[in-house]
Amino acid sequence: MRGRRKWNQSERESFRHSIEGIVYTMKNELHMRIHAISAVIVAILAVALKLQPGDCLWLLSAVVAVWVTELLNTAIERTVDLASPGESELAKIAKDTAAGAVLVASVYAVAVGIVVLGPPLWEKLAG
Repeated sequence: MRGRRKWNQSERESFRHSIEGIVYTMKNELHMRIHAISAVIVAILAVALKLQPGDCLWLLSAVVAVWVTELLNTAIERTVDLASPGESELAKIAKDTAAGAVLVASVYAVAVGIVVLGPPLWEKLAG
């Protein structure tokens, strides 16, 4: 049996920087905080409704899609601000497109939520 490989300094730093990026986005982007609160609510509903693992996986994929696109959106916005501090049509297009990706992921998340949570929630409330 092989021993556990320890992380080297650069791997630890990369991981730390990744966490710092998530924390930065959480602190500085209202929508990321809304996404986080929504994820907690979805998790609570999944547990309360005793969803099957496959259903939970769909919900997790939706939450991750939104979080990943929001993180990328923030990175793109900050990069564009750095590269193009003044008014620029190309900067606007880059920012709008990144925001559009978050919108697409969010619509996906809502659709998954309706399909996965809707029927058991309706049954619980109506039955």
